[in-house]
Amino acid sequence: MFNKIKFFFTGFIQGLKSDYWAEVTTQCPYCIYYFGPFQTFLEAKTACPGYVDDLQSEGALGIKVAVKRCNPDVLTIFEEQA
Repeated sequence: MFNKIKFFFTGFIQGLKSDYWAEVTTQCPYCIYYFGPFQTFLEAKTACPGYVDDLQSEGALGIKVAVKRCNPDVLTIFEEQA
């Protein structure tokens, strides 16, 4: 039980130290893109419209954006990889 609590708090604290990333998901074609790192939430959020505009100009549909603290291993995930 103690190990589970320790693991939770360790992950929580590491998450607070993580950079902010913009996670942009498109439905057609299905892709997940990570843009960053950013030092603040506001900095990441402010950059998102440019990423969305670029993807729309390329014909992507169903675009959703989330700003989160994470450390992505891969910056682009394609439909074959999902």
